[in-house]
Amino acid sequence: MKPDPIAEPALSLRATVVIVGGGFGGLACARALGNSDADVILIDKRNHNLFQPLLYQVATAALSPADISEPIRRTLGRYPNIRVLLGEVTGVDADAGAVLLESGMRVSYDHLVIATGSEYNYFGNDDWRTWAPGLKTVHEARLIRQRLLLAYERAELSGNPVEKRALLTTVVIGGGPTGVEMAGAVHELGRYMIERDFRSLRAEDLRVLLIEAGPRILNGFPDHLADYAADYLRNIGVEIRLGDPVQKIASDHVVVGSERIETGCVIWGAGVKATPAARWLGVEPGPGGRIPVAPDLSLPGRPEIFVIGDCALAKDDAGEPLPGLAQVAKQQGRHLGRALRRKLEQGTALPPFRFHNRGNTAVVGRNAAVFDFGRWQMKGRLAWYLWAIVHVWLLVNFEKRILVSLQWIWRYVTRQRGARLIDESAPEVPATTARSETSNV
Repeated sequence: MKPDPIAEPALSLRATVVIVGGGFGGLACARALGNSDADVILIDKRNHNLFQPLLYQVATAALSPADISEPIRRTLGRYPNIRVLLGEVTGVDADAGAVLLESGMRVSYDHLVIATGSEYNYFGNDDWRTWAPGLKTVHEARLIRQRLLLAYERAELSGNPVEKRALLTTVVIGGGPTGVEMAGAVHELGRYMIERDFRSLRAEDLRVLLIEAGPRILNGFPDHLADYAADYLRNIGVEIRLGDPVQKIASDHVVVGSERIETGCVIWGAGVKATPAARWLGVEPGPGGRIPVAPDLSLPGRPEIFVIGDCALAKDDAGEPLPGLAQVAKQQGRHLGRALRRKLEQGTALPPFRFHNRGNTAVVGRNAAVFDFGRWQMKGRLAWYLWAIVHVWLLVNFEKRILVSLQWIWRYVTRQRGARLIDESAPEVPATTARSETSNV
């Protein structure tokens, strides 16, 4: 029997399961352990869970942050055996069985679940993050929205045609699902605002560029779906640049290949890497910083430690790494939570995890999406309807599903976006005065 490090009034003979991370995997694992014979502690540096697949709609003023997020305490409050701690993990003392927090607190565990997800990879150019935020947090989505809307306001005020066109130019870096979704949504937002709400802007000055260093966009999808997405984006006016890596990002321009492109807003979606959990555990990470795990999702040599979600390098039956998708993290979390529950209550061994592919999807624009189910695929309006149904269903609770559904219906009918708010108190560097340069990739 060990003392509880977070100052509970009494000692406990129950096993303690500590979950680090309140994303898809962590929440699914915690819910599966709800009302079990274990004391569960979930630790996250943020007080809310976030439905990241719809974060791009916050960035493009289609939804508000509250529509796709919920306090973790509210999500897990129904389970009396689960405690939520707000804190940032800085390390793990595996020999002592304790998680270390930035505050100096040590949280002991019998079983540890690492579900910290991933972050954007700037490939050694972390200075780019200042001028090209990604889409992992509410703060980043609001920052992108702020810069997009401010660029249009500044363009309205400008009497210089060259500056006006530069401010109406948005560069999206990365041709994966996030980049494709952002490019389509930014173009739709810009065209609607120019045609309806601005008086000195012209639709022909709107420019959205999608930059991909590889030979095609949507590399994880079959060729014909990627070609459909590319054709759709080009037809609505998005420019796609393939095969040219980004060389430099500054406050008011990017350099792609040998071309300098003046821009009012830059958005990053070019790659991700795992959070530094491998360093906490003192293990050698695999590709992308992910931690190799055993079939039961445990850390080899440490059967009491488990890694799930984007930071885990788990493999399917064919030996191929599982993708960093929300459905993978959610299935792993639910599987591990149920398996741990059976182990603690019945003493059964943990079975291996097997992923059931529910399909990979990306929305391209209004009435256009692609769906890849492996053996068969969908594209166009039907895929767009299915994408909407799936994403609404995956939201955290019934209230969010109703709110988002009603807003989507209203937006579809009216084309209006109700979250076009500029926070006048938020710090913002004017694109015409500030500059930050970095070295070539």
